[in-house]
Amino acid sequence: MVLDLVFSIDSVITAVGMARHLPVMIAAVVIAMAIMLFASGPVSAFIERHPTTKMLALNFLLLVGAALIADGMHFHIPRGYLYFAIAFSAGVEALNLIASRRRSVQAAL
Repeated sequence: MVLDLVFSIDSVITAVGMARHLPVMIAAVVIAMAIMLFASGPVSAFIERHPTTKMLALNFLLLVGAALIADGMHFHIPRGYLYFAIAFSAGVEALNLIASRRRSVQAAL
């Protein structure tokens, strides 16, 4: 619930920055909270089954944070580089998950 609250505050800040009408801001916050509440269970269960995804998500946060800090210091990192790094890492992790599932199925036989 604490994480939901933190991410809800993030949604509020984003909605305030993007919308000029109060009803749009309220709708954005309510929808974001509902999605987070419903998705938190399956996401946490997936992370419990695959702990390497937790490290991957942390690395994504660090990468985005470093890019934001660099932007704040007027050093622009092209977003294509960031998106490629994230997509490549997610692809490698997906292959690792597939390989680990195959190993566990073969071990069970």
